[in-house]
Amino acid sequence: MVKVYLKSGREVVPSRGHPWVFSGAIERVEAEVDVGGIVDLFSHGGEFLGRGYFNPRSQIAVRLLARSPVEIDRAFFLDRIRRALSLRQSFLPPNTNACRLIHSEGDLLPGLIVDRYGDYLALQILTAGMERFRGMIIAILQDLLSPKGMYDRSDPGVRAEEGLPDSTGPIGNANFPDEIEIWENGVRFLVDVKRGQKTGFYLDQRDSRSLIRAVAKGKKVLNCFSYTGGFSVCASLGGAIEVTSVEASEDALELSEKNLALNGIPLAEHRLVKGDVFHFLRKDRGEYDLIILDPPAFAKRKGMVPGAIRGYKDINLYAMKRLRQGGLILTCSCSQHIDYNFFQRILSYAAADAQRQIQILGHWGAPPDHPVALQHPEGEYLKVFLLRVV
Repeated sequence: MVKVYLKSGREVVPSRGHPWVFSGAIERVEAEVDVGGIVDLFSHGGEFLGRGYFNPRSQIAVRLLARSPVEIDRAFFLDRIRRALSLRQSFLPPNTNACRLIHSEGDLLPGLIVDRYGDYLALQILTAGMERFRGMIIAILQDLLSPKGMYDRSDPGVRAEEGLPDSTGPIGNANFPDEIEIWENGVRFLVDVKRGQKTGFYLDQRDSRSLIRAVAKGKKVLNCFSYTGGFSVCASLGGAIEVTSVEASEDALELSEKNLALNGIPLAEHRLVKGDVFHFLRKDRGEYDLIILDPPAFAKRKGMVPGAIRGYKDINLYAMKRLRQGGLILTCSCSQHIDYNFFQRILSYAAADAQRQIQILGHWGAPPDHPVALQHPEGEYLKVFLLRVV
């Protein structure tokens, strides 16, 4: 096994359980190793720290798979995948057949995402090391779950940082449908795995959608960045008197219409607006009882944080101005580089500029099918706040 040694003093983070080793922490690699090849990690003094895969092209040079020198083979992946599936069986709510089955570092399988949509699976392989085990992983998923079909959505930009091209399309010979019907807490949705954002649906907002259904009764609701209408459908089913959805994508709005109809919601009771959310919030003069802000990540890299601060502040400021007294905002950030405390500060700046007194009624992240390794806080990417105008 090829040995990788850290510089003096750089063993503290991996020795405490963090799964990443950055290239600047490495002193030497004892032999030539293929991109994505398995290596053993040692401290400067020769203490064994773990076994993982190596990519000299990536800023994250080593991603650890195990803290002991176990064989990284089919038995290893079978055990990890079985454990991940067992967790979902314990926590998946009733009348729900869509969830995240494998969540990268959170399930001790860095670089691997697997989402379940009914009888189908969507797969993302994000790193060169995990790419080497693609065939083995697909075979295990097939053996354990016997899905009707699998679809490769390995197209996030992080693959380019790993020296990998995008990889998309059906896996195997099975035809993959353009739309899949799923159930979430008894609500029906159509999912476009092939063309949709992420793998087709924001599975990480399940708890937030349930809350919106619970609090929407009698309210006038504005759903910004509405995508395929998940929050809008739940607000309507919860008894909202009026729902407006704002989304830039024509395809997403078309699927929103289908999702409303699928749940028996008349389109006449719903306003769908194609447009830029920032422009809409600046120009709109309506007053609302409940506003949902679930934008895409504004800061995918550290260098994008200053612009993200302005973006998050502006949309929340505009939204706070549009709320009636006692109104609620469900506001979200999925930017990994902005943590809870940072996001809360941004919200406080927005409230000050909007001249509104705001209460925090709650805050949370993704549901249990998106576990976060305690020693890997970077995995806690989703931040959700429920705010109230006093």
